[in-house]
Amino acid sequence: MAETMQEILNPGATNRDADFPDAPQEWTRASAETAAANEGIDLNDDHWAVIRALQHFFAGDETPSVREVHDALEERFHTQGGLKYLYGIFPAGPVAQGCRLAGCLLYTSPSPRDLN
Repeated sequence: MAETMQEILNPGATNRDADFPDAPQEWTRASAETAAANEGIDLNDDHWAVIRALQHFFAGDETPSVREVHDALEERFHTQGGLKYLYGIFPAGPVAQGCRLAGCLLYTSPSPRDLN
């Protein structure tokens, strides 16, 4: 059954990567590899596990806060070392850099200064 407007209008036109069932529609493994290479990262199984976890989290909540993503990653990867482990594989930050590579848009709320 079609799940998105794209699938309704063009059934069968999208080829989803079976390894990344929760990936955003426009995301590809190749785009993540290119972006990672531009950031000096050679993606391995550990990176892909975080990318899958981020995509799965965003599939359930399209507009989570930075804190919610941070806490979800800490909980999911606690046994591997939590944030220390995650910063080891995503040195620019597991939330910001991980979301960029996973194709997940992270929204930040405006500061009180921006509201004036």
